[in-house]
Amino acid sequence: MQKQDSLPLPLAAAPFTFTSAMASGVPLSRLRRKDVINVGRGLYRPAGWDFDLEGAARALSAASPGAWISHVTAARLRCQLLPPWLADSSELHLSKPRSLPSVRRKGVIGHTVLAREDETELVDGIRLSTRSRTWLDVARVLPLHDLVSMGDQLIRMPRMDFEGRAQPYDTIAGLRALVARHPNLQGIVRAREALDLMRVGADSAPESLLRLAIADAGLPEPELQVPLRTGDARSPSADLGYRHRRVAIQYDGDHHLGDAQILSDRRRDKAFESAGWTVLIFDRDDLADEFQRAVQGIKRALRNGWLDHPQASGFAGGA
Repeated sequence: MQKQDSLPLPLAAAPFTFTSAMASGVPLSRLRRKDVINVGRGLYRPAGWDFDLEGAARALSAASPGAWISHVTAARLRCQLLPPWLADSSELHLSKPRSLPSVRRKGVIGHTVLAREDETELVDGIRLSTRSRTWLDVARVLPLHDLVSMGDQLIRMPRMDFEGRAQPYDTIAGLRALVARHPNLQGIVRAREALDLMRVGADSAPESLLRLAIADAGLPEPELQVPLRTGDARSPSADLGYRHRRVAIQYDGDHHLGDAQILSDRRRDKAFESAGWTVLIFDRDDLADEFQRAVQGIKRALRNGWLDHPQASGFAGGA
């Protein structure tokens, strides 16, 4: 029999299981060569493989029946919002129910947890915690404001034209029910605190963080996605705002730097200004400052808005 020198694809391109190697006709003796590294029970990778989170998670999931990819790993695979210090994490988190032995794999962070069947799902061949369960799992490590930001993205109303879905991933009520099922989970207190601070309407993490900075400064809570003309689907809108003070607040992220978007933003802001609103625009520099200067600007605008409209007694309501 001719000696097999190279691993067949896809084994040569990513981590693989012993079972998949046997199914591809690769004998055990071939797996003992120096160009193959055994990274745990029944799990191998090519020696020259460049780390790829999805490939590693796929192989780990296949080699771990009854377990699922979770915590930060699941969040990264789902592109859920994480703070910068975790956004590029190469950690591999694997959760198992208590009925299975604890995770003991080199380079894998194991968790033995209680989870209902509907808290995990199969996505493109990888068993993962759901987005909502992932949010609950990372409550143990995320600061409160980052946890609120991730939660805001779960409950926001999506735009069908851009995202291909019309319903949010979850609701406040759904997340409260999830939290109630796991009263002893690490991070549960922070998860409860985050639920009280979450709001429908934030389209990005910076919008959530700006709203929280406003609250921390003791200012009235702004409305989210404030239309200039209520009841008009084509009306320009502000990310946050105070209708009765006629203060519109915009956070323009990096996607606002294109020429077409800049023109659209100018038309949007001009419409508010022409209607007598004060328009405040913040960007990544304000985010880096944790919105401290932004909050001072909002305070001044609200004070001026009160002087201009002293009859206004509230900060929310109709047009």
